[in-house]
Amino acid sequence: MQQLDIRARFLSFFQERGHTPVPSSSLLPNDPSVLFTTAGMQQFKPYYTGEADAQKDFQSLNTASVQTCVRTSDIDEVGDERHLTFFEMLGNFSFGGYFKKEAIAWAHEFVTKEMGLAIDYVSVFAGEPGVPRDTESADIWKSLDPSIEIRECGRADNFWGPTGDEGPCGPTTEIYVGGIEIWNVVFNQYFQKKDRTLDLLSTPGIDTGMGLERLALVSQKVPTVFETDLFTSIMAKIPQDIDERIRRVLADHARTSAFLIMDGVRPSNKDQGYVLRRLLRRMIAREHQLQRDDVQVLEIIRAVIQQYASLYPRMQEVEILEVCMQEREKFLRTLAQGLRELEKIVELTPEAAFKLYESFGLPYEVMKEAAGESAAQLTREAFDAQFKAHQEKSRAGAEKKFGGHGLLLDTGELKAADERELGIVVRLHTATHLLQAALRKVLGSDVHQAGSDITVERTRFDFSFPRKMTDEEIREVESLVNKAIADDLPVSKVTLSREDAEKTGALHFFKMKYPAQVDVYTVGEGDTPAALDGAGWFSKEFCGGPHVQRTSEIKGIKIAKEEAVSAGVRRIRATLVD
Repeated sequence: MQQLDIRARFLSFFQERGHTPVPSSSLLPNDPSVLFTTAGMQQFKPYYTGEADAQKDFQSLNTASVQTCVRTSDIDEVGDERHLTFFEMLGNFSFGGYFKKEAIAWAHEFVTKEMGLAIDYVSVFAGEPGVPRDTESADIWKSLDPSIEIRECGRADNFWGPTGDEGPCGPTTEIYVGGIEIWNVVFNQYFQKKDRTLDLLSTPGIDTGMGLERLALVSQKVPTVFETDLFTSIMAKIPQDIDERIRRVLADHARTSAFLIMDGVRPSNKDQGYVLRRLLRRMIAREHQLQRDDVQVLEIIRAVIQQYASLYPRMQEVEILEVCMQEREKFLRTLAQGLRELEKIVELTPEAAFKLYESFGLPYEVMKEAAGESAAQLTREAFDAQFKAHQEKSRAGAEKKFGGHGLLLDTGELKAADERELGIVVRLHTATHLLQAALRKVLGSDVHQAGSDITVERTRFDFSFPRKMTDEEIREVESLVNKAIADDLPVSKVTLSREDAEKTGALHFFKMKYPAQVDVYTVGEGDTPAALDGAGWFSKEFCGGPHVQRTSEIKGIKIAKEEAVSAGVRRIRATLVD
């Protein structure tokens, strides 16, 4: 069964059983405790805790999705038969609509009847102090197939922890086909707090995840995921006489890079940008070392774009290849010099490796492979420790300079590495408030924030709206923001109880759980010339700051792009104009 058919069959199966299909969310989650979206349930976390209403948002308590995911914990294992940094997760979810009996029965039916696959065995949670053994799941499996083999496993295998540093979690049952685990059905019965203690959820939920690549592997009866039709056209761009591990690394990293760029990540030395830079530079370094005309990183990435563009319309070839080309040109200028310096080193210590990375941008993987015996003692953990020590030193210096302000380097929404970058993101942060106010003026008061991310290069603002904005609407929004900037409006802050803050009419992110006391930032108030619809202010929002003192400090903005994120959610990217 081809991958397009698998996707369609999965969504159709669950739609027929009362699930609303929901588009994949961005790889950049709203949760600041994680770098990437690593599972299908991440976009649904507020629905498990009662902070959001699934019936209102999806007209159902049940959803299904095919979610793009990036996991980098196994990045050094990529190249074997099944490890990947990018994959797509098929999932069905319920927020009080059903529980174990239906979830297990539908999983069994989909695998055995829809896919025509034989289940090798299933596993269930064996229990531990404080969390009971899952005899109910075992009984349900036996009722569906008395001959099925059931294995009991501990917390490491059959208890799914929260995504991020806290959140819904619970025992699982896993389905094994063809010797590999293809589907994990999680019974979200608990909420794990940051101290790792568990509270019972008032409404238990279902969270499942089945890797599309693994399902294609067992369905198409091929030895590795790289021989499924998800990879065929991509692997065809890499000559077969090259080492198979290298071919797989190039194919995997090309997929991940294309999807990260599609979702707004740009190469940098921090956070998501650092991961993207590692992936791109590892490919570029390999291309440089092979010195073959038939190995072109850009052509491999182009094959990825052609493979997925029809499924993900935001995957724009010109934009993605331009980012890759710029990083390639930048890296090639220092790569050769860095490799020459590497040849002079007798023993590549973690300190020496980090210095080469800092000076020439050489990725750990390139140094480890190119240095041979001189890097025998170098480990990823030791290199990462050097990198972390450098970051902490930079952070400490910045916090000393700015009085320990908590929003200096990475708040999840704001990211700044030094004093220069801090000034830029603060300007962009206040501009984002102006942007939301202007959008509501032009498009209507139904517009609400659905997420945001601010880097030194741009602000990215997601908002609820059912259609593509017209060019005229985009120009009007941009004009309103720039007028507010030119009017030199004051920006003020007041701290209020959450209830009193809501009474002021201040906007807030409805899916977010706010503390008892909140800060409300107001742009323009009283007799200023920029009040919207007689409100008495230009913008008023719950926010943790920081902001400029007057709007003229922003200087100006330019809307660079408006695009779809998912059904009913649009995205605007804007940059500063000095």
